[in-house]
Amino acid sequence: MTRLWILPTLLVLSGSAVATAQFLKGSPGSATALLLAFLALAGMNSPLIFPRSIGAQEAQRRSAADGRPIVFWRPGCKYCIRLRVRLGRSGRQLYWVNIWRDPEGAATVRAANDGNETVPTVVVAGRPATNPDPEWVREQLSPSH
Repeated sequence: MTRLWILPTLLVLSGSAVATAQFLKGSPGSATALLLAFLALAGMNSPLIFPRSIGAQEAQRRSAADGRPIVFWRPGCKYCIRLRVRLGRSGRQLYWVNIWRDPEGAATVRAANDGNETVPTVVVAGRPATNPDPEWVREQLSPSH
């Protein structure tokens, strides 16, 4: 669990150091802007935004049992962040697979996208959709699908 917080923590510490240096140089405005930018980056890469990732094999097993979609993503991807933010609370119902931590997940994404690791790739009932509309993903959570 602590490994999930390493990058966000480093971003907060780095941002604090850079902001402090700017503040000491007499630029409180740029210090504030830089600190806010680093805090935003830390937040986007934290477990607060993305639910805990599981392996592709486990996600496929769970999805086969309950029909919920699988989202293949990677940290820092602005389209993955957009999807996660626009899904809101319903995003926690999906199975999230970080392709940078799961080679099988990366292989699944490459197979669905002509050899490219294009994310987010959402798999519903074995059918992949690359960078789908968040509303469509939300619809896949309804019991009628």
